[in-house]
Amino acid sequence: MQNLQEVGLVAIGRNEGQRLEQCLVSAIGKVARIVYVDSGSTDGSIEMARTLGVDIVDLDMSRPFSAARARNEGFNYLLAADKQIRFVQFVDGDCEIVEGWIDQAQEFLDARPQMAIVCGRRRERFPEKSVYNRLCDIEWNTPIGETKMCGGDFMVRAEAFIQVKGFQPNLIAGEEPELCVRLRHKKWKIFRIVDEMTLHDAHITNFSQWWKRSLRAGHGYAQGSWLHGHSAERHWVKESRSIWLWGLLLPVIVMLAAYSTHALSLLLLTIYPIIAYRSYSHSIQQGCERDEAFIYACFSVLAKFPGAQGQIQFYINKISGTDCQLIEYKI
Repeated sequence: MQNLQEVGLVAIGRNEGQRLEQCLVSAIGKVARIVYVDSGSTDGSIEMARTLGVDIVDLDMSRPFSAARARNEGFNYLLAADKQIRFVQFVDGDCEIVEGWIDQAQEFLDARPQMAIVCGRRRERFPEKSVYNRLCDIEWNTPIGETKMCGGDFMVRAEAFIQVKGFQPNLIAGEEPELCVRLRHKKWKIFRIVDEMTLHDAHITNFSQWWKRSLRAGHGYAQGSWLHGHSAERHWVKESRSIWLWGLLLPVIVMLAAYSTHALSLLLLTIYPIIAYRSYSHSIQQGCERDEAFIYACFSVLAKFPGAQGQIQFYINKISGTDCQLIEYKI
C-alpha cells in the first residue's frame, strides 16, 4: 500500500447523475482528498457529491467553460488545500476507478522520476448497448508502453503539471494530448501500463451523438495543429490534412466534376472502401478481432465528414474572433 497522503483526485462533471456517484464512491478511502468540479449541473450532482464528503468547486459559468479549465481549477484547489500531495489522479465524472489502480499508478510514478503521467486501460462499461459504445471501447485500447498522449483519465506528477502550467483552458477538445506535447518538450515522459484503470460510460445511443463527438474531435485536431503544428513533431497536422482531404476536398471535387464527366467522377468515391480496408487490415495486424476491426475501419472513414465540420467550425471561430463553445454530445 502506497502513501495515500501524497495522492489527490480531481473529478469533473456536468449532469452525470448516477455515473458521478459511482465515480466518487470508487475513489473514497483511496486518496487523501477528492475534489469534484461541477460545470453547471442541474441534476443535483453538487448536493449528492457533498453528502459523500468530497470537496466541491462550482465553476463560474459566466466564463467560457471547458473540461481543461475545470481540471485546472480542481488541481489548484487540491494543492492549495493539501501541500503534501505529489500526485493527482484526473478522472471524468462518467468513469469509475478500478480497484487497485491508484496504488499501481502511484508506485509506477514513484519508481520513475522522469515520468510525468501514467495511464492504464480504460474500458467501456456497456459496449454491448450500442455500436457507438463499442467503438469507444476499441478506441480506448491503445498500445502499452511509452506514448505521446493520454486520455482524460490519468495520474500526473504535480511537479510536472505545475511546470507546464496545466491545461490550456480555452481548448474544448484534445486538451490532454496538447498537455502531453508541452510535457514532452520539457523532457517529461508519458507511459501507459497494462493495468485496468477506469470503467467509462459513454452512453452514446444514437448517430447524432456520435456525429457531435466526431465533430468535436475534428475541432480538437484543428486547434491542436494550430497551436503546435509548426513544432518539430507537427502535432496533428497529418490528421487534420487527412480530414480536409477525405471529409471535404474529395467530395467537393466529385460533385463539381459530376456533370462535366457524365458522373464518372463518382468512381473516385471507391477510394473510401479502399481506405477502410487498409484500416481494417492494419487493425487485424495489431491483434484486433475481425468484427471490431471492421467497425473501427468503417467509422474511422465516416468520421472524416463530421471531423471536417469541426475543422471548419474552428477556423470560422478563429477568423471571427469568437470564443470556442463546448460541443456536448451526451443526452
